[in-house]
Amino acid sequence: MFDTVIADVRIVDGTGSPWFRGWIGIKRGRIVEVGRGSPGKGYRTIKGRGLVACPGFIDIHGHSDLALLLNPTADSKVHQGVTTEVIGNCGYSPAPLTERSLQELRATAGRLGQEVGWDWRGFGEYLARLGRTSLNVVPLVGHGTVRLAALGPEDRVPAPEELAEMERLVEAAMEEGAFGLSTGLIYPPGCFAGTEELIVLARVAGGRGGLYSTHIRGEGDTLVDAVREAIRVGEEAGVRVQISHHKAVGEGNWGRVRETLRLMEEARTRGVDVACDVYPYHASSTTLTACFPPWAHRGGLGELLRRLRDPAAREEIRRSISEDAGWENFLRHGRWENIRVSGVRTEKNRALVGKSLREIAEIWGRSPFDALCDLVLEEERDVSMVVFEISPEDVKYVLGHRLSCVGSDGFCLSPRGPLGEGKPHPRSYGAFPRVLAKYVREEGLFPLEEAIRKMTSLSARRLGLWDRGLIAPGSAADIVVFDPERVEDRATFEEPHRFPIGIEHVLVNGIPVVEGGEHTGAMPGKVLGSAV
Repeated sequence: MFDTVIADVRIVDGTGSPWFRGWIGIKRGRIVEVGRGSPGKGYRTIKGRGLVACPGFIDIHGHSDLALLLNPTADSKVHQGVTTEVIGNCGYSPAPLTERSLQELRATAGRLGQEVGWDWRGFGEYLARLGRTSLNVVPLVGHGTVRLAALGPEDRVPAPEELAEMERLVEAAMEEGAFGLSTGLIYPPGCFAGTEELIVLARVAGGRGGLYSTHIRGEGDTLVDAVREAIRVGEEAGVRVQISHHKAVGEGNWGRVRETLRLMEEARTRGVDVACDVYPYHASSTTLTACFPPWAHRGGLGELLRRLRDPAAREEIRRSISEDAGWENFLRHGRWENIRVSGVRTEKNRALVGKSLREIAEIWGRSPFDALCDLVLEEERDVSMVVFEISPEDVKYVLGHRLSCVGSDGFCLSPRGPLGEGKPHPRSYGAFPRVLAKYVREEGLFPLEEAIRKMTSLSARRLGLWDRGLIAPGSAADIVVFDPERVEDRATFEEPHRFPIGIEHVLVNGIPVVEGGEHTGAMPGKVLGSAV
């Protein structure tokens, strides 16, 4: 007798093989039998009615580190079929902490940072604090967090003892459950690190079988060199490399993803284990302060705000934005209308959410650059943006490439409460259904079986999750049942807090968290163990 039987479904097993009609038997959170013909008996039977059953989607690039503390039911992710999320990306993880770094990290976390208690210090303590959620969690340790703990928000080469401390912190995080190291090389303090520093720390993670996941040093004018740097880190540190949310930003750089993916293929021929992930949208999203040059962030948040108040420093920042192409410059080409404010901290500026920087400048009667600086000052840095800067053809090319898997780059949000505020990027609600609706059903970019592989087993193998990502006996019973003709993302840039349709059932570790399209309230997810 099975605990649960999923009967009369078209099984897409995650390998890329053609679907077949059958049933799935689950016991104690594991798939124990996959059969054809008449199904076995179960205490609970889910009647698939010819729908598709596949492995639960693995979001290889998420940012729910703090959101899960406030929203453990992970509504926006599980409603799209995500059963496992990788957190700690882009160089940011909530641990390890020191008293020295806590204030800066709390400020960096913005509104979320004010809502959580920060009652942990070590990496393992944070994971224990995370506890049970509605999805599984795979944690990475952030290089930026480690750097803050060892030498603060300084723009300099670490002293030998500081680098040794960073190595110790990475090693400790790996022992306590991290699956690898992430970097965010356009954000402070990660942008202050040299390549040699990255190699040393990536070697620590790689020595324990971990991953090096990197938001590279630039996705615009410096894209090709940034990919070369990531490959060099992998080659010299002996670590597998995951290039995050791969894209080329800025119209002048569109099409260069063909060159960067060729570089990855060439690196693989000489033994470098490098691949990438991608989200299925032509807009990116991050904090508005990413518009400022790296030097403006030296010394931390307080120093950035001081510089924005100083007319001479503000003028120097303006010149950098206009003239300097040596960093991830969102505004070098003056695309003020392409940047929309997606979230603010104060009620005062709530009406500006959804408007572009050019529109805000017109409302305020000042230049777009001054509107940018003044908004960051008024909100004490806590402003997020959506930037329309990616070629739809590039999205298709990267998504269709054999080295790419799918990640949302989003958060576990909810239409209710503080996580339902603003107009965040719709990827937090719709990334995975969008692949199924737009790129499989509507555009035929690849077959359904290949799309599922990119959202399940490929990500699982990149992470070293050998018991997930497949519908097969012995695998964890993380399963999605959906209607391939009806599935669709409904979240838009104008109305992002909308769940998709067509995702009928989601099981995490054998327990239904979505039934008939509705959240059950169950929280059977867990922090998955070390990759070794």
